Amino acid sequence: MSRGSSAGFDRFITVFSPEGRLYQVEYAFKAINQGGTTSVAVKGVDTAACATVKKVPDKLLDANTVTNLYQLTDNIGCVMTGMVADSRSTVQRARYEAAAWKYKYGYEMPVDMLCRKMSDISQVYTQNAEMRPLGCSMILIAYDEELGPCVYKTDPAGYYSAYKAVSVGSKQTEANSFLEKKFKKKDSYNHDETIQVAINCLSTILSADFKPSEIEVAVVSKENPKFKPLSEAEIDAHLTAIAEKD
Repeated sequence: MSRGSSAGFDRFITVFSPEGRLYQVEYAFKAINQGGTTSVAVKGVDTAACATVKKVPDKLLDANTVTNLYQLTDNIGCVMTGMVADSRSTVQRARYEAAAWKYKYGYEMPVDMLCRKMSDISQVYTQNAEMRPLGCSMILIAYDEELGPCVYKTDPAGYYSAYKAVSVGSKQTEANSFLEKKFKKKDSYNHDETIQVAINCLSTILSADFKPSEIEVAVVSKENPKFKPLSEAEIDAHLTAIAEKD
């Protein structure tokens, strides 16, 4: 028990430490960084895009079945960062909630309500002793009829918010400062620029030149509000455009 101030207080999720911290919830945030992936989402004038690193852990795996991008409804999609099994369980629950909403009210669930619902569920996991918080964070992108392009993020503590640009994962500090600099210079991006800022952010913080098969990008826009992961050819075109800019 001689482990500094956290002694014993990280045994239970429901017990506050004397400093007023819930260690198990903090550990859940650490679990998000375990996989070493980073995800980024950016909102433009009429486009929202998300990008993440695609890590295929084993040469024998079929790379087409490895993904962090998930479609939740026709128009809402997400990029998951953290523990894969927890992510899939969260995605399954989000799909269920969105379907239940459509069944009950007769129209598609708005992205802000879905994010709020998922956050409410995560918050319950932080106060119930029989549940553990899920070690994953969800970034949702959608094109909303009223709000236009949207980027939302929810975390294991049950906090959620809308963002102009956001990142999550092991290099999130570097990514956020990169995005802040970009948005300080210019805060309205067109369709292609939005996608390229997201990709450029990843390649800058990881200081790597990506092959199209090494990243995943998905987009929603005014012209095409359906959530659509980009093909390798489309990603290649954007990578070439970034290289030419530099």
